Amino acid sequence: MNNRRSNRWRRPLPLQEFVMAERGSELNGSGDRTGSISTAMLAGLRRREPSAWNRFVQLFVPVLYHRCRKKGLQPSDAEDVVQEVLLRVAAKIDTFHRSKEGQTFRGWLWTITDRKIVDHFRSRGRSPPAVGGTDAGRQMQQLAADDPTTTEAAFQPDSDCLLARRLLELIRADFSEATWQAFWRMTVGGEKASEIAADLGKSAQAVRQDKYRVLRRFRQEWEAFQAGP
Repeated sequence: MNNRRSNRWRRPLPLQEFVMAERGSELNGSGDRTGSISTAMLAGLRRREPSAWNRFVQLFVPVLYHRCRKKGLQPSDAEDVVQEVLLRVAAKIDTFHRSKEGQTFRGWLWTITDRKIVDHFRSRGRSPPAVGGTDAGRQMQQLAADDPTTTEAAFQPDSDCLLARRLLELIRADFSEATWQAFWRMTVGGEKASEIAADLGKSAQAVRQDKYRVLRRFRQEWEAFQAGP
């Protein structure tokens, strides 16, 4: 990996680029998600399969930890809260259903995490720190609210972006280096297909097809988390 691509990994990824780009195109014709990492993992969680839980931990624990730290927890406390979240998910995974329009597995998980964070502060006789003025204060008030749709909204874009990065890391191994470079440089780097094609020794059309293949796979995985297990 060259330095230019390594540096790009360190900056926030434009989540909407991956989810919304070429929205009118079809996902595998009917949009079937059968066989995706996400679908298999979420189904495995219900069956208590160790491999599914290992994948869940690999994908979500860094995001949950970041969410805890973002909301004011010290490193050791963040680790403790993440463990509490994992235990809660294990105990309640069978109860998750999309009972409300717009409810997602990700939102359900963020809500569990946010409530565990509130419980942590309350157990110590403190309130979550509202750093950053009145907007941050309102977010922390939302965090303590009982309405799941409110807690789901708090800090969701940041967590979703990190989750998108984790998903991309997981699916990268399923593509050749040349395909990944074409996708990454065109989508994240904003380079022209013709410039990438000259570097990679392929046509501009092939570069665009590489980009589409990775985007389609990403959206396939992402939408599995929309549906939930």
